[in-house]
Amino acid sequence: MSQPKLHTTVLIIPTGIGAAIGGYAGDALPVARMLAQVTDRLITHPNVMNGAQMYWPMPNAYYVEGYGLDQFAAGRWDLQAVHQNPIGLVIDSAVEDDLRWRHLQAADAARATLGLDIRAHVVTDRPLGVTLKTAESGASWGTLENPGSLLRATERLINEGNVSAIAVIARFPDDEGSTALEAYRQGQGVDPLAGAEAVISHLVVRTFKIPCAHAPALAPIALDPTISPRSAAEELGHTFLPCVLAGLSRAPQFVEVRADSVMDSSVIKAEQVDAVIVPATAFGGSAVMSLAQARRLTSSSGPQIGPQIISVGENSTTMAVSASALGIPAIAVNTYLEAAGLIAAYRAGVAPAALRPRMKPLGALGTLPDLAKSDERAQETVF
Repeated sequence: MSQPKLHTTVLIIPTGIGAAIGGYAGDALPVARMLAQVTDRLITHPNVMNGAQMYWPMPNAYYVEGYGLDQFAAGRWDLQAVHQNPIGLVIDSAVEDDLRWRHLQAADAARATLGLDIRAHVVTDRPLGVTLKTAESGASWGTLENPGSLLRATERLINEGNVSAIAVIARFPDDEGSTALEAYRQGQGVDPLAGAEAVISHLVVRTFKIPCAHAPALAPIALDPTISPRSAAEELGHTFLPCVLAGLSRAPQFVEVRADSVMDSSVIKAEQVDAVIVPATAFGGSAVMSLAQARRLTSSSGPQIGPQIISVGENSTTMAVSASALGIPAIAVNTYLEAAGLIAAYRAGVAPAALRPRMKPLGALGTLPDLAKSDERAQETVF
């Protein structure tokens, strides 16, 4: 007897673009917790799940680094569920002694209180040399002066420490008093660190094909009683490492797709995705574009296949790339609450129109030329 199909949702909130929800310290976690209740499997990424010292265990959530998510969405890598990953720590040699000990104590605390399998750490042979940049759009990004040092340390941990997930602790420039940091602390700006963090994790995942996430090392900053609740998680303690370690401990491994691959119930494939949820102005990412490719007409009059693409209007960003601008058929909702309701309706086999107070009478089928024109105009459906 065949097993019922598991409903799979991908939640994407790109990092470093000032998302109103998910652009701060773990403030998209409530969204992930809610969606995990209406889907069997929730695939998302560290920007959604990381809240510095705050995190929330969700047995059906899959913590997938951004580059790995891109490869999964493109159908190049599958996701292999794991029971527990042994984790290794890469520590930037630019991290001062006191700050390094704070991070090592955080790792020991995770071992002693959470039971995580953290096996070893390696200090890089050269400072990583992180620099922070800002694009004209306002999005943040960054560079590494010595990427080879990061890769050498990671390789040692894999080969000598027998680890299968990597947490990186890089010394980031202190920018206390900067306009960008002050705006971020007030819940009004772009995370100045996020873009550079993505560069670090992408490099490790692309090279070694194992889960990786980053925790920036920063000097403590002065107390500000007026900060926004959305950025408050980053004001606690000396390190952002706990959420990274918790996420990596159960992060799925990446499996390269091959023609002779055998179906395995513990492996998730891109074609099994049923819903993709994205901020309305952030549709230009690789994962979104790949997953949307399946959402096409099988013929001029056939049904649509592939996942539901859901556009969330309330989650504004510094970007301006809509689903309609890219020709992606998306269902527009205003809030994540509506997105959860849309998934629940889909799973129940209920047409969303039946949930509205008014319904138009059933109309007659138009002529084929009229239908074609209608398809060209209606790239986005409002729920």
